[in-house]
Amino acid sequence: MTLDDRQSPQSASTPETVTLLDVAREAGVSASTVSRILNGTARVASDKRTAVENAIRKLDFKPNLFARSLKTGTTMTVGVLTQDIESPFFNRAMRGIEEGLSGSGYAPIIVSGHWNAKEEAERIRLLLARRIDGLVILTGHLEDAQIVDFARHQPIVVTGRQLNAPNLRSRQLDQEHGGYIATRHLISLGHKRIAHIAGPRDHFDATERLAGYRRAHEEAGIEVAPELIVQGDFLESGGLLSMNRLLDSGHPFTAVFAANDQTAFGARVAMYRRGIRVPDDLSLVGVDDLPAAAYLTPPITTVRQPIYEMGLFAAHALLNMLGHRVPEIELPALELIVRETTRRL
Repeated sequence: MTLDDRQSPQSASTPETVTLLDVAREAGVSASTVSRILNGTARVASDKRTAVENAIRKLDFKPNLFARSLKTGTTMTVGVLTQDIESPFFNRAMRGIEEGLSGSGYAPIIVSGHWNAKEEAERIRLLLARRIDGLVILTGHLEDAQIVDFARHQPIVVTGRQLNAPNLRSRQLDQEHGGYIATRHLISLGHKRIAHIAGPRDHFDATERLAGYRRAHEEAGIEVAPELIVQGDFLESGGLLSMNRLLDSGHPFTAVFAANDQTAFGARVAMYRRGIRVPDDLSLVGVDDLPAAAYLTPPITTVRQPIYEMGLFAAHALLNMLGHRVPEIELPALELIVRETTRRL
């Protein structure tokens, strides 16, 4: 399209040429009122807000975000650092973030750190270079000091750890309790030889769940068998390999506590291939309560943690840091969901 084409009378009637002033005239308000509603910079009477929203829909008004960015110094984008975009865990958290940002005008830019602190830092620097307005960090391996340093430049909400610093919000769930109630459930069913497929050694959630596993044993007066603790990586493939190692070891056990559901899924495949019946031969418990956990055969007993709600919390916390008024999200405690992969001895 040429410059002359863009200035032709025919193109002047297209929705792209509808201006903020047109919206103001249609709504019967001032242009500054429309601007305040679009920017969220001040409270506006509900009748005026409704009139402006109706005018925007009627005229199919599309704000010029680039022009607004130059004027206000904001980009209406927030960065989200995840760890694995293919992970069902992070997909569920992202759904919560998207829902939490809905209606705010902010759009997320998602990058993955692949559980590598160096990559995570590089991705954050990339987001900061794109002039995002805020950042959500979903767990990861960054040092606390690095996150605090990044928060000097952008508002940050981080999950999976507890940090207190300016321009920073954080939230951490009681993962030790999750490991404890999973193991306690198996002990209550009469199991005393309980294997554990642990998560990565340098991951907080994994080490806390292992601590909960140990506490449940100690409370019940049962000695932990070190040979029944094998290293996993939170992935299905790691769960399969770890389960094979347990079975090949020759050490007897009657139940398995997997550090997360993806590990449990992989362990279940290893059992299936060897003709091991669940829960008749072995009981199995996971953590997370991913959507698939309820639809496997048999459905998996697991510890539910509020993954979606954590995404909502992160989005609302960041919006409040950016000057918006949205309700704080209360996160429910981790809870045991008993399905069909555990039975009494």
